[in-house]
Amino acid sequence: QVQLVESGGGLVQTGGSLRLSCASSGRIFSSYAMGWFRQAPGKEREFVGHISWSGTYYADSVKGRFTISRDNAKNTVYLQMNSLKPADTALYYCTARPRPDGSNFSFNWDYWGQGTQVIVSS
Repeated sequence: QVQLVESGGGLVQTGGSLRLSCASSGRIFSSYAMGWFRQAPGKEREFVGHISWSGTYYADSVKGRFTISRDNAKNTVYLQMNSLKPADTALYYCTARPRPDGSNFSFNWDYWGQGTQVIVSS
């Protein structure tokens, strides 16, 4: 059984930074693609970025501000978020799939965490 647990969310002012962590347990291998999605109130879940053997990919809305990294020895993935905006306010989800490549579509991901809340105040 694969489990993903996000942490690091909170309240931050516009322009601030946060680093989210996603700790995985179970059969998460270094070859798995790992991703981040977010969902704001009243909106659909949207792609943020993913990391895999083929590299890292980001949504245009976060490119240049967010960075995904992973520590395979710790089975942990990180989302460093800089220059935060109120539009970044959302519940952030970590996700994984047992493939060497990621996807921008949520239905292509197999495992999900419970999410961690990020609120950016103006």
